[in-house]
Amino acid sequence: MKLLRRLAALCAFTFAFTATAAPPITIHLAGDSTMAEKLPEKRPETGWGEHLAAQFRAGTVVVDNRAKNGRSTRTFIEEGRWQALLDATKSGDIVLIQFGHNDQSVEKPDRYTPPADYVRNLERFVADVHARKATPVLLTPVARRRFDDGGRLVPSHGEYPDLVRALASRANVALIDMERRSSAVVQEAGVEGSKALFLWLPAGANSNYPQGAQDNTHFSPEGAARMAREFAFALRGSRSALAERLLEATPSK
Repeated sequence: MKLLRRLAALCAFTFAFTATAAPPITIHLAGDSTMAEKLPEKRPETGWGEHLAAQFRAGTVVVDNRAKNGRSTRTFIEEGRWQALLDATKSGDIVLIQFGHNDQSVEKPDRYTPPADYVRNLERFVADVHARKATPVLLTPVARRRFDDGGRLVPSHGEYPDLVRALASRANVALIDMERRSSAVVQEAGVEGSKALFLWLPAGANSNYPQGAQDNTHFSPEGAARMAREFAFALRGSRSALAERLLEATPSK
């Protein structure tokens, strides 16, 4: 009987090991500076994509972060970045697509993308990913830190987030609504408390920013980590198989 119990235990262990030894899923990131990995001269500015892998159990995902500062859907295509991402995408991969900050910057013609073109570019992204037998996930852009005189967060992306939501619904594509989630986080932190989430630095505190910084778009390490946790929290409530690879508990704060 002891031998049988030992054999049963060995079989159970072998089954559990095999079940958890599935190959990692590759998650490709297409986006802008709010998601991107930063150059040393930009630190402590941090993209939330840099904290994405930490939301999953070790060895279950590989994050391929191709997001880049200053890019819109248009320039991401024009510079060949989208094609490079596609070339690296294989069946079963996940592609997170988060643009909007630069697309809606009408005062910056080098990156501005009119709404109709923005939608067409996103539609192309979705179709291209499906053609690779991979899974696209659309994300609305994260909030900027802009408050009115009453301490209420002011939306700053115009119609662009709604265009993403509409496309996700129309094309039956998974959506992670980072604008709404990040807006709630920034609003809860308040006018003063939210500075810690963004690149606010006093003069002389960092050699990369000798004059200090008051940046209401780009995240601090704390802010980037919080946004990655918000993504994970939203993913946990989805039907995605990727959610099964998240850490057992993903705190919302």
